[in-house]
Amino acid sequence: MKSATCSRIAVSKIAGLAIAGMLAAIGGLAIAEPVHGLSVFGDLKYKPGFAHFDYVNPRAPKGGKLVTIGTQALDTFDSFNAFILKGDAAQGILELVYDPLMTRATDEPDAMYGLIAESADVAADKRSVTFKLRAEAKFADGTPVTAEDCVFTLGALKQKGHPMYGSVLRNIATATAIDAHTVKYNFTGDELRDLPVVIASMPVLPKAFYDTHKFEETWLDRPLGSGPYKIGDYNQGTSVSFVRRSDYWAKDLNVMRGRFNFDEIRYDYFRLRTAAVQALKAGLLDLREEFTSKEWATGYDIAQVRDGRMLLKTLPDQNPSGTQGFWINTRRTKFSDVRVRQALDYAFDFEWANKHLFYNAYKRTESFFENSALKAVGAPSSGETSLLEPLRDKLAQDVFGEAALPPISDGSGSDRRMMSEAGRLLTGAGYAIKDGKRYTPSGEIFAVEFLIQDPSSERILGGFVRNLERLGIAASVRIVDEAQYQRRMKSFDYDMIGSRFSMQMTPGPELQNFFGSAAAASEGSYNLAGIKDPVIDQLIQRVATAESRAQLQTAGRALDRVLRAGHYWVPNWYKAAHTIAFWDKFNWPDKQPPFDTGVIDTWWYDKEKAAKLVTN
Repeated sequence: MKSATCSRIAVSKIAGLAIAGMLAAIGGLAIAEPVHGLSVFGDLKYKPGFAHFDYVNPRAPKGGKLVTIGTQALDTFDSFNAFILKGDAAQGILELVYDPLMTRATDEPDAMYGLIAESADVAADKRSVTFKLRAEAKFADGTPVTAEDCVFTLGALKQKGHPMYGSVLRNIATATAIDAHTVKYNFTGDELRDLPVVIASMPVLPKAFYDTHKFEETWLDRPLGSGPYKIGDYNQGTSVSFVRRSDYWAKDLNVMRGRFNFDEIRYDYFRLRTAAVQALKAGLLDLREEFTSKEWATGYDIAQVRDGRMLLKTLPDQNPSGTQGFWINTRRTKFSDVRVRQALDYAFDFEWANKHLFYNAYKRTESFFENSALKAVGAPSSGETSLLEPLRDKLAQDVFGEAALPPISDGSGSDRRMMSEAGRLLTGAGYAIKDGKRYTPSGEIFAVEFLIQDPSSERILGGFVRNLERLGIAASVRIVDEAQYQRRMKSFDYDMIGSRFSMQMTPGPELQNFFGSAAAASEGSYNLAGIKDPVIDQLIQRVATAESRAQLQTAGRALDRVLRAGHYWVPNWYKAAHTIAFWDKFNWPDKQPPFDTGVIDTWWYDKEKAAKLVTN
């Protein structure tokens, strides 16, 4: 979420899963022979033997240091085990320390190319995939990456890993080492489309390392990976450095050429956003992505920017803008009525907040697939209707009308029309007013508490809380420390919580972890609203089994329509861009990949620029 209200959910654990590539798909392709890459519903952009990705500078110099904070970093860390629910893993481990079988091309929606694996062979019936590993692939201690390591990885992630792994890997039945450099994965069930790429994007873990390290426990021993970096110096909870490996086995491989150019990447941790901003201005940080609109609009009118030593750069973002909002915990009986949830939406005045708090920097989030072709618009198409009509008796009738949209206020901060409609909905649901206080049908005072870990979020929630109070609701904000926040979020101990999830260009089974019934009771899942609806489960399966881009979009729009009609959140805001402030000591390729900022991946340190900063 590009605001202070966002829960920076440990995508250090799961976006750290390299989920951008993991959730791609091979679609309707019947691959009958080994190929150098896997793509979605069509051809690969890059042919066999390509020299390098188009968005890199293959002659980029290696060297220098980048000190930053991760866009999804927690405020602290206590573990280097990034694969389990327990603990808070350090930012960057999955992206920098571990290589997957294949690596994503970030100028294609969801294509991957061989890294540890030189080829993939998907069976004609799509019920298995076989990878041929490169003989030269090595872990950092010089031992080879083998098929046995792949077999171990699947078993460990499914049996002991974070629940997210269990969700996305559930239909990968077995892994078999055919020989030292050949591994075959067999699939079960009907959702086969995504499974080859799910496996291709999994990190490969060293079996021998876990002979002395318990997979299910947190630890701060430096992990053994096969990736371009290893962990260097660190201070628990404060900073962690990743040092580029000069002996990295894949440094000259085409998919790695021009990438990972910094000798050192260090992530620093700050409990307060304001402290991170000041650290950047003081030169303690080199680069920071700014998520707060007020800070971006007013906080960088400083000498360092005016004289050109610090640069402000806006990078376009063509990814889906994701699901960002205040999630309503429907596990709690007081939120079970859809009218109550819709009333909460009416109490939030986005137009006022955008003008007075966000400097009109945002657009209102309307969809669970915002800024993508899966967003439902207007009335259902004939294709959507054909999916929804058999489910009509299980759906609210307004699903068959215009797609639900958040209300638009007059921008006053307390729009009488919106407040009146909120009151009408609450009263209709049996939440009556008595002596100025709103009561639930069971006679309890209707209270709503927002759980946050960043004090700056209070500024954004203030107007929302005031409007809820005007409706007679006992609204409050509870600030907790990061550790307690993570515990309560994982165990769903909250009324409402703010968060943003990035959706993929080609979503699939992972949607069960966000919106599926099974995930509603699975501790650590991302189903923050507790959505438990068999119709939604069916539509997720339709998305996951779509055999063409057109089918995917139709199923996605139908799912979006049903989710929006359920009012499981109060949608927030988005902007399709990254705003980055950094000291002028870096350079970058002429072409930015459309689905990534490219900073960690493709930028490099410029010695001449850095020297000028010192002399100035």
